[in-house]
Amino acid sequence: MGNYLIESVTAMSKPTQVKMTKSGIGFSVCVEFVHRDCFISNEALIKLASQMFAVVGPMQTFRELEANITGVARRLVRAGVAGTPLQLTPSTFQ
Repeated sequence: MGNYLIESVTAMSKPTQVKMTKSGIGFSVCVEFVHRDCFISNEALIKLASQMFAVVGPMQTFRELEANITGVARRLVRAGVAGTPLQLTPSTFQ
């Protein structure tokens, strides 16, 4: 599967680019005027999708749960979690 760039708009933010790769989805968040690149693994998306009523692919899972996923990423940034990109894995969503 190739890489895809998709425009994403979340509440009270300007459009951000979402990049789908073979191993997950890259996106960015802005916290207190600081932009951080983030990456959610396919394994984390599968875990999140298992909580949904329908079986969907990684991008659709990201889209449907985007506000929650970016919210978690913002909280991690505020907490000072290091990493570039900031990695969201299945253990992030316990």
